[in-house]
Amino acid sequence: MIVLGSTSEVAQAFVEKALREGERFERIYLFTSNKETTERFARHIDVKFLQESEIIELDLTKEINYQNFDYITSSLLFCATGYLGEGTDEGLYDNKNTQRIIDINYSKLVPIVNYFAQKFESRRSGTIIGLSSVAGERGRQSNFIYGSAKAAFTAYLSGLRNYLFDKKVHVMTVKPGFMATKMTEGLPLNPKLTATPKQAADCIYNAFKKQKNVTYVLPIWGVIMMIIRNIPEFIFKKLKL
Repeated sequence: MIVLGSTSEVAQAFVEKALREGERFERIYLFTSNKETTERFARHIDVKFLQESEIIELDLTKEINYQNFDYITSSLLFCATGYLGEGTDEGLYDNKNTQRIIDINYSKLVPIVNYFAQKFESRRSGTIIGLSSVAGERGRQSNFIYGSAKAAFTAYLSGLRNYLFDKKVHVMTVKPGFMATKMTEGLPLNPKLTATPKQAADCIYNAFKKQKNVTYVLPIWGVIMMIIRNIPEFIFKKLKL
C-alpha cells in the first residue's frame, strides 16, 4: 500500500481501519513531508498490527526524482495530500500562498499519482483512492483558490477513472465535507456537518470494498452540494459562502 500524505489523520485512520479489517500488506510506503510525525505512526502500526512500513520523504513543493520510487510495488494507492492555505482575505493576493495551494493539491500531486497509475496499468490491477473536496464543486469566495485546485483534482480523478477502467484499475474519488482535523482546527465548523477521521476512514473503506466511483464522507454533503451547484449565478454571486 502506498500512502501519499501519511501525516493526514484520515490517511492514518484508513490504514488502521484496513488493518483491523484483516487487510495485510507486504509493506506500507508512507510518503511524508514530516518524518518525525510519520515515524510515530509507523511504530504504532508495527506494534499494534505487526505491519511493516517504510517512510519516504516527499516535499511536493520541490523537484521530485521519480527514479527513487522505481522499486515500489503496490496494489493500493491512498492519496490524502492536501493544503488549505491562508483564507481569501489573508492569502488571495499572496502568490507564494497561492502557488503552494496549487502545487500540493494539484500540479505537483498529479505527476506522482500518474507515476504509480502507470505501474498499476502495466500490471492491470490496483485501486487508487484520491481525497478531493466538496470545495471543488463550485467556487465560493471563502476558499476558491483551494477549491479551484480541488476542482482540478476531481476532474483529473474522473478522467483517470475513465482511462483506467478497461485496464482493470479502479479509481475512487472521495469528497469529504467538513473534517475535524489539524488542518481545520480553530475553524467554526457545524458539528452536524463535520466528520471525524475515524468516521471518514470507515466510510472510505466501505466504499473501497464496494468499488464505488465517487463517495461523500457524510451523505448530507451530496444534498448540500447539489443545492449549491444549482443556485443561479445571478443569485449565487451575491451570497457570502
